[in-house]
Amino acid sequence: MTRKGKLANDTEHQDIWIKRDMTLEEREKEKVLRNEAKEKNKKRTEIEKKNFYWRVLDRRLKKWYLWKKEEVMEEARN
Repeated sequence: MTRKGKLANDTEHQDIWIKRDMTLEEREKEKVLRNEAKEKNKKRTEIEKKNFYWRVLDRRLKKWYLWKKEEVMEEARN
């Protein structure tokens, strides 16, 4: 289980997903959060679309920032 995050990189096991076991109530709350994230993502402006998107992480709605490769490479040089 400690290496479960590495399954996505393993070509033999790409179709395997490990998710937390949730009660019906928890699944319903997460579904509401996913729908809320989807709606917020639809309402983003073009500038916002380049910078972040909304996602559900740890049963919370979070703003997920995008990093551009050029910015990361420039920061690494400095």
